[in-house]
This record gives sequence, structure tokens and C-alpha cells, in this order.
Amino acid sequence: MSSAALNSYILPDGNVQISFSGGRTSAYMLHQIALANGGIPDRVRVVFANTGREMPETLDFVQECSVRWSISITWVEFRRHDDPRKRFEVVTHNSASRSGEPFEALIRKKRYLPNQNTRFCTGELKVRPAKEYLLSTGWDKWVAAIGIRADEPTRVKRDLQKECWQRWYPLADAGVSKHTVAMFWRQQPFDLRLPNVNGNCWLGNCDGCFLKSEANLAALTRDYPERAQWWEDMEDLATSLTSGSGANWSKRYSRAELRDFMSRQTDAFDTEDGQLCQASGGDCVA
Repeated sequence: MSSAALNSYILPDGNVQISFSGGRTSAYMLHQIALANGGIPDRVRVVFANTGREMPETLDFVQECSVRWSISITWVEFRRHDDPRKRFEVVTHNSASRSGEPFEALIRKKRYLPNQNTRFCTGELKVRPAKEYLLSTGWDKWVAAIGIRADEPTRVKRDLQKECWQRWYPLADAGVSKHTVAMFWRQQPFDLRLPNVNGNCWLGNCDGCFLKSEANLAALTRDYPERAQWWEDMEDLATSLTSGSGANWSKRYSRAELRDFMSRQTDAFDTEDGQLCQASGGDCVA
């Protein structure tokens, strides 16, 4: 790593949160920050927010990064509670939810589904539990390292926030692209055991995220019907909780309609050209 790139990973002053989404890009960011700073000091906390809809391979990858690199990673999950101090729970690789329990609890609280226009799931399931965990440790302000690359310029937001944290984009500052990340993982003794298609992991983040392309959602329906079923079940739940609006993940089709279509035309989508979760501007990296 060049000295210029190395400088991009030098920790800013004060408390620092490293947001680990569980994907290759944020893991690369974590590795480079540790490398540039001679490890992860006590004033830095690495936080992984689990929604319960991550693939099992993602959870295993987070744990393996922690063990192999000797880096402590705190796992947090959303909890439905009136007391802000109890709206998160610290879990572990063994106790983490694996059937969408935090996500379902949020849907029951909101009584409707998030969608491309109302993307409250990231804020409620990832950003807020991490924030409330850090506040519970005594932090009152910090800088959050966010794993957005240089080839995602529209997602870099450098304006000052009226929050207790400010954003830091070391990967964007270092000029890192998805090809940089892919090359790094080809040289490592372990990797996220999910497909890497042209630098994109179509099964990353929430498995059936509504921000993913139709091709990727169709592939999930075809290849992982038991996982796709949860997203269909949540549409049924939302229908029972709402008067009608907000009962589907998409305004264009329901997941049941997608499943029916796939049962009749299983070769309609080619996932080799599928798009990454954030292709439509999704913010799934917190």
C-alpha cells in the first residue's frame, strides 16, 4: 500500500466507529484501518448490526474476520421497546438471529413495509442500534468509518450531520474500487463464501432486499425458495396490519407474483448480469 493510500486509513482524533456490514468491502476497510494504525485501539469500536436476514455465510465471515485478525467486533440487533436504552441487544455469532426476527419486529412496530421511497429499515435496524449501543458505552460523539468506495461517488455524503457522529470515507479517499477489493480477497487465505460476480455479491446484505435487481430477487426465489418465502410472508403480515398501502416491498409486484412468474419461466433472468444491492442507491452498508 502506497504512503498516500496508507494515510487515508489513519484514524482521526477521538472515538471512531467502524461500520462493518459483513461484506467484502467493509471487511477490506477494517483490515486496512488495522494495518495502517498497527491494530485497532481501545477508542475504536467495530460494530456489526444484524437484521436476521443476512445469509449464514455472512455471519460466519464476520466471525472469521474477528478471529483471524484478532479484532473485537460487537454484534447488535434491533429490539422493539419503548425505552431507548433497551432498543438494541448485544449478541454473538452463536446467539444472533437467523430468521429475520429483528426485521419482523420492526415491521410489526411500523405496521407497514419499507420500500425504495421509504427506506426506514437501514436506519432502524442498523444505524440506530449501533448508535444506541455506542451511547450506552458512554460515548457522546464520534466519527463513523463507512465502507463506500471511490467508484460509488453518488453515495459519498460529506456534509456535516446534526447527529452525534460524522461520516468518514477512507475507501473513497484511498481511491478504492470494487476491483481493488476483489483483488485483495483473491490473495487472502479465506473469503466470504458467497458468489462474487464482477466484484458484486448479489447475496450480500439482506438476502431479499427490495433494492436488489429483479434478476437477483428472481434468482433468490429460484435457488433459495425457503429464504424467499420470508419476504412473501412479510407481505402477508403487512397486509394484515395495514389498510392496503405499504403491504408490498415493491409497487410493481408482490413476492407471490414473482414466485408465480418464476414457476412458469425459470430461465427469464440471468444473474450473471445482476446488479449489486446498492445499484439503485441503497444504503445497506451501515
